[in-house]
Amino acid sequence: MERYLRRRDLPSFCCSDDLHNPSVRFYQTETRQNPRACGLILNTFDELDAPILFEMHNICPNIYTIEPLHAHLKAKLAATSSTLTASSNSLWEEDRSCLTWLDSQPLKSVLYVSFGSLAIVNKDQLMEFWHGLVNSGQRFLWVMRPDSEAGESWFPVELSQGTKERGYIVGWAPQEEVLAHPAVGGFLTPSGCHSSLESIHEGVPMI
Repeated sequence: MERYLRRRDLPSFCCSDDLHNPSVRFYQTETRQNPRACGLILNTFDELDAPILFEMHNICPNIYTIEPLHAHLKAKLAATSSTLTASSNSLWEEDRSCLTWLDSQPLKSVLYVSFGSLAIVNKDQLMEFWHGLVNSGQRFLWVMRPDSEAGESWFPVELSQGTKERGYIVGWAPQEEVLAHPAVGGFLTPSGCHSSLESIHEGVPMI
């Protein structure tokens, strides 16, 4: 993969200098030492990762790209007229009130803002984003994670007022439904795997 990836591009658990690191040992066992493995099932699709998939085929010819998984499940449930519903994989409790708020917004008028479940944003960065959103005059739905630094005690009055006029803030949102909502016209995202795939599937432009 040297032509396509740098070490610093990999997730932190792939970059350990310690060969005895549990993550490293796990992947060694699951790849090099597992005689049962005869293929790879990957959470992506060919058009998104074509260059790397091409290289991977030289190592493992049997590669199956099966994204978007959430859409496959919904289609399967719909086709079988199942009364079951797709379960949520959210890390926190979803605030579904944002869907009601979206219902009252014009078509493709809302910027959905979420930094995902991993990205860390400090107070200064958070304030800069918030001022930008309020000053833009754009409608926005912002997911401010429960474990973020945000706290009601330091919310500036002008930002709180600007948010009441054009924005809506929740601790966590049902992202798949939000991205599929007709009022959402864009996604400010840290480009995590699931967020990117869900946004591409729904045809929502990303920043």
